[in-house]
Amino acid sequence: MLPDPFATTRRSIALVIDDAPETLGLVSRALEESGMTVLVARSGQEGIDLAQRVQPDVILLDAIMPGMDGFETCRLLKAPPVSQHAPVIFMTGMSDSEHILRGLKAGGVDYITKPVVLDELIARITTHVLNARAINSARVALEYAGQNVLAFTAQGHLTWGTPTALALLDRPQSAATVSQSRAQGPTRDWLASLFLNPMSGTLPHLAGGLTMIYLGQSDGEVVIRIRDMTDNNDTRRLARSFGLTDREAEVLLWLSHGKTNRDIAEILTLSARTVNKHLEQIFHKMGVDNRTSAAVMADRILQNA
Repeated sequence: MLPDPFATTRRSIALVIDDAPETLGLVSRALEESGMTVLVARSGQEGIDLAQRVQPDVILLDAIMPGMDGFETCRLLKAPPVSQHAPVIFMTGMSDSEHILRGLKAGGVDYITKPVVLDELIARITTHVLNARAINSARVALEYAGQNVLAFTAQGHLTWGTPTALALLDRPQSAATVSQSRAQGPTRDWLASLFLNPMSGTLPHLAGGLTMIYLGQSDGEVVIRIRDMTDNNDTRRLARSFGLTDREAEVLLWLSHGKTNRDIAEILTLSARTVNKHLEQIFHKMGVDNRTSAAVMADRILQNA
């Protein structure tokens, strides 16, 4: 019997989607012997229906199936209205990089080649289930702390957000940024670019006074922070923390969002020379000598608010 990696945790649920009965039987027995509850589906649509009724902890998905293949199934699982958070592991007889990339781009987190090596499969499932639980715990903590955090797929679908962040998107003027749970225009293009270049930083000023800041990637999603730049609470907080004037606090706020001096000048309708003078005063009052240190200190104040 295989070792039980889930013995010290709550009983996990695995959803196995494969049109081959022999694979379903082999994988199901191995997972059940490892202490998991197993649900099986013979088609992509059947798997999607099951995932909507019972929230699994992990999904094992055959890449090549008749009708709806695994790649399309994964895309539908990850996109609204399903928005499945469970990690998807592809099972495939193809090991070339093209198919591996297709699976990852569709929202999968891993792949295993057929014939399935059961010990390897159990080990990978264990890792991904535990990682997913850690991510969920982090999301709960973000919600509790009132942070404005959102998660999107590579296609721009909104998969998750803290209540405070979703409230910002519910405003009518925010529809140009995210509409019907999907990023629009410049926002969509910027999010897609993050999967190729994770150093894209901050999205330029959005409709409704919003701005977005790249935080990282997890489980095939890009995670961003959204902020309402029309809210004076942030500038007042920075002004109070560092003894700045209101205008200096505005300059520092935009600096913390990765804006250049030219960007800040355009946003605040100032000359570049005036922005430079404000920055000199800001650095002096904060006790720093460069932009990076000032931005880090400002961001720490704003995040701990």
